[in-house]
Amino acid sequence: MSEQQYSSGVSAGTLQGEADVAEADRLAPVLRHVRQAIGGIVLGQDSVIEQVLVTILSGGHALLMGAPGLGKTLLVNTASRVLGLDATRIQFTPDLMPSDITGAEILDQDADGRRAFRFLPGPIFGQLVLADEINRASPRTQSALLQAMAERRVTQGGKDYALPRPFHVLATQNPIEQEGTYPLPEAQLDRFMLQISLGFPGRDAERQMLLQTTGATTPTASALMNAESLLAAQNLVRRLPVGDQIVDAILTLTRSLRPEDPSASPEVRDAVSYGPGPRAAQALMIATRARALLDGRLAPSLDDVVALASPVLSHRIGLGFGARASGTDREALIRKQAQALL
Repeated sequence: MSEQQYSSGVSAGTLQGEADVAEADRLAPVLRHVRQAIGGIVLGQDSVIEQVLVTILSGGHALLMGAPGLGKTLLVNTASRVLGLDATRIQFTPDLMPSDITGAEILDQDADGRRAFRFLPGPIFGQLVLADEINRASPRTQSALLQAMAERRVTQGGKDYALPRPFHVLATQNPIEQEGTYPLPEAQLDRFMLQISLGFPGRDAERQMLLQTTGATTPTASALMNAESLLAAQNLVRRLPVGDQIVDAILTLTRSLRPEDPSASPEVRDAVSYGPGPRAAQALMIATRARALLDGRLAPSLDDVVALASPVLSHRIGLGFGARASGTDREALIRKQAQALL
């Protein structure tokens, strides 16, 4: 890496001299090996793996969308092993209660017979939490994740309990047309930095998958990072500079998708009922930095903005009834606005 790769204009981050540049140089091969290690287990999902790592490097949460059997759970479990994080799993079902996620106070008795309430932490107290099939639980239970995702803490019995650091929720969601699913409310969707769509693998990847996973042994990945090194990488991401051109592109893109904004096109005004808020622009700004670092660069480019526009914005946009009835593609609408930046 070199300082010539910086974006021009006012910097939104502040690299602290040669020490940060050296740290970025050291991290580049580590992150490349992390991506390769996960890709050796989760086959045919290279773009998905990149987006998951972008989410984690950004310090955010991701919503994995796709049909059952595409490897969503395998992806999360493999990522936790490679990154050296303490992983927990919550299997969402219609009868799951909020306390099953956050934990509960129990009446405990010590050796002297004294009784007192003691907080028993739930599975949310993990560094990488797999919220499996999140939309199979009721809205009341889904909302139990909101405070944890937003504030990194749980309140129980009037007391606050801090969640471990780093803390990330990777939730899987089945297609809403499947039986027994509940749509996630907009406030909860907005807490996910990226919505990541998993498709079916290509023929060659699926063939390799069959050979790799149906034998007597299955391959496993080894830890290449740990919690401390990941936290250091996340801090470095927020110090990467962002040039004026990239900041303006992010603002232009997010504002152009708000139907009430003067810059919105007639197509957006007709199709979109509500657009992305400032949190979406913040998420896109951090995510582009993370993608740059993951790619071995010291500053994001317009290509990063375009590549991450749909994962960051698609779940933060609501289509009107007419647009839904006519089959308007939300992601295609975002891609069209993003391509106009180039």
